[in-house]
Amino acid sequence: MKRRKFLGGLAALGAGIPLGFGGRTSAVTGAASANSQNTYDVAVIGGGVFGAWTAWHLRRAGQRVILIDAYGPGNSRSSSGGESRIIRMGYGPQEFYTRWSKRSLEQWKELSTRERVPLFHPTGVLWLAPESDRFATKTISTLERVGVQFEKLDRAQLEKRYPQISYEGLGLGIFEPGSGALMARRAVQTVVAAAVADGLVFREARVESPAGNGRIDSVRSNQAGTIRANKFVFACGPWMGKVFPKLLGDRIIATRQEIFFFGVPAGDTQFTPPAMPTWIIDNEDAFGTPDIEGRGFKVAVDKHGPVVDPDTQSRVVTPEVTAEIRAYVARRFPALKDAPITETRVCQYEYTSSGDFLVDRHPDFENVWLVGGGSGHGFKHGPAMGEYVTGWLLHGGPVEERFQLAKKEKVEHPGMFE
Repeated sequence: MKRRKFLGGLAALGAGIPLGFGGRTSAVTGAASANSQNTYDVAVIGGGVFGAWTAWHLRRAGQRVILIDAYGPGNSRSSSGGESRIIRMGYGPQEFYTRWSKRSLEQWKELSTRERVPLFHPTGVLWLAPESDRFATKTISTLERVGVQFEKLDRAQLEKRYPQISYEGLGLGIFEPGSGALMARRAVQTVVAAAVADGLVFREARVESPAGNGRIDSVRSNQAGTIRANKFVFACGPWMGKVFPKLLGDRIIATRQEIFFFGVPAGDTQFTPPAMPTWIIDNEDAFGTPDIEGRGFKVAVDKHGPVVDPDTQSRVVTPEVTAEIRAYVARRFPALKDAPITETRVCQYEYTSSGDFLVDRHPDFENVWLVGGGSGHGFKHGPAMGEYVTGWLLHGGPVEERFQLAKKEKVEHPGMFE
């Protein structure tokens, strides 16, 4: 479905999205005609989940904000595009991210209710691991400490409740009933549309990298001309290394992630909610969602692929990974052994050496901020990230240590984030 038609459909659902939103020519919405020649308080470059929620929170705080994205919110080249993303609370000992997930889910649900658009599916999230898995044990401790509802399940309980899964090598389950899946593209577009309705200006254009040092008063773009602002936030996802090659080219790396959807048997409900939750098999780095909205049973293995260019990489899955995923599904979900692959996608991660996000001031520009490094787990945290960046821009204060640029080492090989 074309983006214009899709967004028009959301407007019909009550999302309040202007019908012209998402045009291919330097589209301007909201208060564009009145403010297009003025200096904005903040220009946010990048309309993915981090940039969209940052712009949304800034606008709610009364700032004059322009949001610019080269291909449009939720586009197929972005890390925030595609169908679904898991939102879960389990992060091992990383209580910081558990609390951010919890806060973010509140805001995702509030937005969904306010805009009357289905953004969150409360499928529950089932973690699976070997019985003595240390990460799972630490996750349980953190969930208890933060007050997240969950169930601890042994193998016998798992086999009784979810017989469609093969538990060879697995003996521990953690079920988060309040977690689930977010509809990614729809969610990002809804955030932007809600902010536009509140006065945000959106333009579809490619912004040039800032030059010089010290303080800048504008950036240039290929479709929107010169954009003037007091502050600039670059939240460019997998393009961060291209926009700032010397600073971030070897600190934020974009890699392929291949996703598969399997067709479930006609009339068979064992792979749809509530019989099947969203799932993560921790020690195998595998994850997926049940058949949501008729898309199929989603399966992926969190194995980072080669370094890619987000503008030009192919979005076609490879025969090698296809064979690996088919073999995996046959082993873990035997009833889907011969199921057809109904859809595939190739997105990308932009990972950092630690898996922690990047939020810091650019060392050469006093009014330029860098926000990125989603590292494959960033989507769910969009609302909390936008809230954090807004508070930081407006009120100052120290940067969270894990987010600092100085903590982002040069990386050559991706590593799993815990």
